[in-house]
Amino acid sequence: MSLIDIDFERPANPVDTIEHIAAINDWSFERSCDEEITISVAGHWCDYHVSFSWMEDLEALHLACAFDLKVPDPRRTEVVRLLALVNEQLWMGHFDLWNREGVVIFRQSLLLAGGAEATSKQIEGLLTNALESCERYYQAFQFVVWAGKSASEAIDTALFETAGEA
Repeated sequence: MSLIDIDFERPANPVDTIEHIAAINDWSFERSCDEEITISVAGHWCDYHVSFSWMEDLEALHLACAFDLKVPDPRRTEVVRLLALVNEQLWMGHFDLWNREGVVIFRQSLLLAGGAEATSKQIEGLLTNALESCERYYQAFQFVVWAGKSASEAIDTALFETAGEA
């Protein structure tokens, strides 16, 4: 039972707006259907694969950002520890480990209930937050997976602020 029973028609598909933003920025993208688009964005550490899915039944735009980092079975427990430490630091979105694929992803959603339309600024904010979060913590995940560091050692390194570049 709905608290408010109002019929409305959503004026635009938010994935259309994302496709327009990707084209303007000259990003490589693939539109698999009306409700999904995947964009490739070059970062400082690696290329990020950002998928947007419009979930009409939930009235939510879901973002999933993955990077090329497979987590081998022996390092999964420590990566899960790192996920908990990283997620404590985030105000929006969160990191997950997709067990079947062994891939770390960043996820976030934008709720558009009641017929709200996603603006280009909202989508830009969603994408910017995802990319900045991935850039900030990418090396921490690398340290755990490839250097054998503990989650606490890796997070300390990621949170260490430096001034300038060498």
